[in-house]
Amino acid sequence: MTISSGSARLAALTGSFGIDNVLISTVPQPSPGPRQVLVRVRAASLNFRDYLVVTGRYNPKMPLPRVPLSDGAGEVEAVGEGVTRFRRGDRVAGIFMQTWLDGDTIEAHGKSALGGAIDGVLADYVLFDQDGLVSVPAHLSFLEAATLPCAAVTAWNALVVQGRVKSGDTVLVQGTGGVSLFALQFARLAGARVIATSSSDAKLERALALGASDGINYKTTPDWDKRARQLTSGRGVDHVVEVGGSGTLARSFNAVRTQGHIAVIGILSGLAGELNIAPILHKHLTIHGIYVGSRAMFEDMNRALTLHQLHPVIDRVFPFEQIHDALRYMESAAHTGKIVIDYGA
Repeated sequence: MTISSGSARLAALTGSFGIDNVLISTVPQPSPGPRQVLVRVRAASLNFRDYLVVTGRYNPKMPLPRVPLSDGAGEVEAVGEGVTRFRRGDRVAGIFMQTWLDGDTIEAHGKSALGGAIDGVLADYVLFDQDGLVSVPAHLSFLEAATLPCAAVTAWNALVVQGRVKSGDTVLVQGTGGVSLFALQFARLAGARVIATSSSDAKLERALALGASDGINYKTTPDWDKRARQLTSGRGVDHVVEVGGSGTLARSFNAVRTQGHIAVIGILSGLAGELNIAPILHKHLTIHGIYVGSRAMFEDMNRALTLHQLHPVIDRVFPFEQIHDALRYMESAAHTGKIVIDYGA
């Protein structure tokens, strides 16, 4: 995937890391080569990873300049020779790892991750290999479709693919960010019960409105793991969507039932820390590290979204020119659901 040549906006980290160093410039409009698809991006969404990339915490050695953001949706503007999967006017989104199409992931797939290992989608026009795109559900707007590539596929992989969530299960989701709310929605589609945690009663109300059966404020109830066990009559939850990292993992071990499943996704509370592995052994836990998912998972998820006419949760929309404000809003952690960038007409 490349970004190159007519008149279009492009925003890139230049010189050094930092929100203020994301600079918007005008560049020539690209032209597609063999097997390439030129996409006019209509919207993008932010993930916590994007904030880490921009601030230099994701990979301090990342070569600059770098175009950030992994998640975008738009329409096909033109196609190159040999393209058979798409045609002009199709509504599409890029897959997070451009080379992970199906099957198990390998180390090389990570080297094709948008907005990190390679340039991302914060540009009006982006060139993709035809294999690096999926069609987006017809019932979703571009703003909604732009929330899918990372957060939604991650939640789908965590619960549906790896967790095999089923009716009657209990799922604990941490917080009310994009991954957690998609996990809540997917769990409910499967007929599972959802317990949500947050530091905000207002955010918990939003989770309850989306179908969570219970909310736990971890500020007023620091022992949220014990409360989760109480809510399951001492059995423990079947699945934990673990987005906190090292600071919350020990409590997740306690909250989950024997032979339960923990999907480790986020690092909001940090990466480093001592880990007592005894619960993993004694409780026969299954722990999956989740790094988004494949194109095939994305396409399976889109069929489910279409069948159930499910809509993503969008907290706030910023215009392209306010990318810095959007990143600072992400930094504030005030959002519930997804932060979206509208590229305009």
